[in-house]
Amino acid sequence: MKLRDSPAARIGASIAIATGLYGVSFGALSVASGMTFWQTMVLSLLLFSGGSQFAFIGVIAAGGTGVAAMSASALLGIRNGVYGMQLNALLRPKGWRRFAAAHVTIDESTATATGQSDPGEQARGFWVAGVGIFLLWNIMTAVGAVIGDALGDPKQWGLDGAAVAAFLGLLWPRIKAFQPATIAVVCAVVTLLAVPFVPPGVPILVAALVAGLIGWFRNGATPEHAPGHVGDGMEPDIEPYKHDAGTRHPQHAPAGDVDKSRHAAGKGETK
Repeated sequence: MKLRDSPAARIGASIAIATGLYGVSFGALSVASGMTFWQTMVLSLLLFSGGSQFAFIGVIAAGGTGVAAMSASALLGIRNGVYGMQLNALLRPKGWRRFAAAHVTIDESTATATGQSDPGEQARGFWVAGVGIFLLWNIMTAVGAVIGDALGDPKQWGLDGAAVAAFLGLLWPRIKAFQPATIAVVCAVVTLLAVPFVPPGVPILVAALVAGLIGWFRNGATPEHAPGHVGDGMEPDIEPYKHDAGTRHPQHAPAGDVDKSRHAAGKGETK
């Protein structure tokens, strides 16, 4: 199928345009926070994760240390590693494509790929969204860094909230159950309470610690039939291993299917 005929490619292209354009906000805010043009471009080219980039310059602009900025940035970047595990199972990139896929694995490319059921469409959606955003994001970062002085204070244009709004727009629809929504709200409240008392960049680390503790204590309450908190509203939209050998591994099958297979096996043994 040609890209122009692919529904996933069209979705990826529209997401790439919408997301890439607000790279101008990062460029303007980065320069306003004290970063040079080339430092700004290196962050976009090599880090290439909007949430992590905004976290980094946000801590720097607030007077935080480099360690706090890197910690906050790295913490937000962990999610891309989680995305990568699922996308590696879905797309199975080979050779140099594995490195390229890793670099463009972000919220938007992951959402575009996992929103498709056909393996070919998953790949087309992922690459169009990922590569498209990478190109446009870096172009618009350069534009924002150059015209930053002409814009004045980027906050008066609302550019400082663009990335936050986009991130929440992607995250919130995936929180489909009460428990993960509660955890998100608790962490948000903890972050707000910590802001007046700790250095810039640390509140998000405190929130991550709280989320980790909640997950730790929840572990003991997880029912045996739902390993990994299956059914709590944060599971992937599709089964990454569904096209493996035509059968599902029991670990990835719904609890009811596993119980049925065990029951059938038990009946067979009695014959």
